Amino acid sequence: MRQYIKFLAVIVLILVPSFAYSAEDQVVQITSVGVTGNEHIATEYILNVVDTKPGMTLSRDMIRSDIEAIYNQGFFSFADAEMRPEGGGVSLMFSVRENPVIESITFTGNTLYTDEQLMREVLSQVGTTFNRNFFRNDLDRIQEKYHKDGYVMVRVSDVQIEGGNIYVTILEPKVGDVIIQGNTKTKTYVIRREIKLKQGDIFNVIHFRHQLGKLQGLGFFEDVNVAFDVPQDSEGLVDLIITVKEKRTASIGLNLAYGSESGIAGGLTYSDTNIFGRGIKFEVGFNEGDDAMYWVSLSNPYMDAQTFGWSVGARYRHYDDRYYYRQGRKQFEYDEKTISVYAGLGRKFSNEDWSWFLTLRNEHADYDNVHNAIPGYIDDLTPWDGTNQTVELQFVWDKRDPYSPYPKGFVWDTNFEQAVELLGGEYSYLKYWTQARLYASLNKIVAGIADTSGSWTDENPLLFAARVRVGSSTEDELPSFARYSLGGMNTLRGYNSRSFEGSSFYLGNFELRVPVSSALSLVGFYDIGNADSDMDWGNYHDNYGFGIRVKTPFGNLRVDYAKGEDENRTYFGFGEMF
Repeated sequence: MRQYIKFLAVIVLILVPSFAYSAEDQVVQITSVGVTGNEHIATEYILNVVDTKPGMTLSRDMIRSDIEAIYNQGFFSFADAEMRPEGGGVSLMFSVRENPVIESITFTGNTLYTDEQLMREVLSQVGTTFNRNFFRNDLDRIQEKYHKDGYVMVRVSDVQIEGGNIYVTILEPKVGDVIIQGNTKTKTYVIRREIKLKQGDIFNVIHFRHQLGKLQGLGFFEDVNVAFDVPQDSEGLVDLIITVKEKRTASIGLNLAYGSESGIAGGLTYSDTNIFGRGIKFEVGFNEGDDAMYWVSLSNPYMDAQTFGWSVGARYRHYDDRYYYRQGRKQFEYDEKTISVYAGLGRKFSNEDWSWFLTLRNEHADYDNVHNAIPGYIDDLTPWDGTNQTVELQFVWDKRDPYSPYPKGFVWDTNFEQAVELLGGEYSYLKYWTQARLYASLNKIVAGIADTSGSWTDENPLLFAARVRVGSSTEDELPSFARYSLGGMNTLRGYNSRSFEGSSFYLGNFELRVPVSSALSLVGFYDIGNADSDMDWGNYHDNYGFGIRVKTPFGNLRVDYAKGEDENRTYFGFGEMF
């Protein structure tokens, strides 16, 4: 009879918490703890989260906490506790109802990834007991996969469980309307063609951010803002609202420069990058000094599979006291006058990785006033003045990642230049050359060797950059203005410009670009190559050196110091060499 009184007290303790109860008045001891109802989940696993142990005094709050802990394991749809008199106390039995065994997992609404690709993110497998916690993490990993790839608006919109069958609905929001506003001068189509996302595309923030960057890079706008709107009753659509604030695109530039060969020079430039609001560029300018130049150009640089890019222009150059080199040795000084006009047209193929550009060029050159010649000098320059008429065709295969914040991938171009004796042309030859450029991050390779944390990031990595050029022609001797030329800050940095010239050439440039901070990087480089009319491919000239790159509001400031065969040279400029 006494045991039943204790059991009644336990029932009051558990089920009627409003009754006043004092542990000092009634102490009930737990004699045993067990689990019932489990078929696939081990009892030991369940009891591992239970704090109530045999020999302890019964605690209403602890039992409730144990029930909650068992339920929170995720394997059960129901958990409760029962007590029966046992010995001098009570037996505590936790009752559970297991979730069904998974028979199938079905995805709907997914178009970007196959079911197999999504299942690689899922740890819950067919044949195991469904665990809502594990499956919630599975769904999080699926969303993370989408978000990491830029599909940040994708989400799991619904999960249905029917017995052992699980149905997961993926919502992949698509682009609705693309609304452009704020432009008064710039034509809407000029803005729209930079935003490649079109109605019906699944929204990708990485692609969209890159396209906005290209839009801002046009230089037409002071500011570009973006808003998103979900149309009423259209959960699967998102409208893009792009608001631009235009700025003046016309500018006047004043420049002053000094060159070790050309001396002091200066001039003015007038340019407008958005003529008629159509993205057409116009520039006219002049430089005065020993290297005097006058030029005018008009171009539409944008091209795709439907739009032609084009350019036309003219240039006059008068260079006094220019040095002429032959295989790296200065021969004499001379005066040079050249005038050229050109027109070009190009477009991308249906596969927009490929493009072509055709340029017609007429150039006339005069060389005279040979002076300060070295004893025994060779003059294979001045006999070649005259008029040259050429047709140049270029093919480009660009596999660089358009969404990467740094150059990544490779680009290959091949060129053919045919000189024709038409419209005043005096020469006939065919030149052909090809070039490949490679850009590769070394972060993963170096991370296994040294600690690079905080130094190089995925957006600003340790970068290996390489450029290889090779070319030849159908003639052993080319006019001076048509020869391949090496030497100077953009080819062989340890030598004077035009130190090596000829009808054939090869060139290799290799750089290791090492970020120091977001605005500063160091560069180690090696250059090798040669140009000659009677090419000895085993004969080469090389140099090595280091450089500094500083990001400024005017562009990437470049300083290179190169050690050549006979002397060291230092260069200042903007932008990378390639």
